[in-house]
Amino acid sequence: METTEAIFKRKSVRNFLEKDIDRAIIEKILEAGGRAPSPRNIQPWKYIVMEGKEKSAMIEVVREGIKKRKADSALIKSYRTVVLLAEYSLEVLEEAPVCIFVLNTQNKFSLSQGMEEKIYEMMNLQAIGAAIQNMCLAAFDNGIGSLWICDIHIAYSEICDWLKTELALVAVIAFGYSSENPEPRERKPLGEIAEWR
Repeated sequence: METTEAIFKRKSVRNFLEKDIDRAIIEKILEAGGRAPSPRNIQPWKYIVMEGKEKSAMIEVVREGIKKRKADSALIKSYRTVVLLAEYSLEVLEEAPVCIFVLNTQNKFSLSQGMEEKIYEMMNLQAIGAAIQNMCLAAFDNGIGSLWICDIHIAYSEICDWLKTELALVAVIAFGYSSENPEPRERKPLGEIAEWR
């Protein structure tokens, strides 16, 4: 499939078949992520693949984190929508046969950073975004659906404790064979998103 065709045809998938993904396809998806450009070729990403029992354990960790946030009456008033989205994302993660955590190996961001460090942090996050997009496109090219999820950050501390990592959690991606064919979502016209000078 041509790259541009994949970009235009790929859609976020939220319903998956109960069908395992061959390890060789998962490795191909991960390698595509590793081909993303990065500042100074740092390659600031790390992937943790969740399948089977480990994925089931991860689901329980996220569920517990969401439950704790819901029990915090002060927090739930401010973050009600995020909690609802996280609950929906949890359902998607449960259904997906493979989930991949994406971590930032250059976890250095702080308010006391100098300008150079802030610039590199932004560059690293952009590189990780490119890696995630590469993985989603590679999955699509191999007949696999995907969903890039960030609202699981509501359970950030629980996830990182469970993963035993101090690296910054950026996202989790759900992968699986799609049981749906979602309609393309409306996109803003080019005139609204591009300005020519």
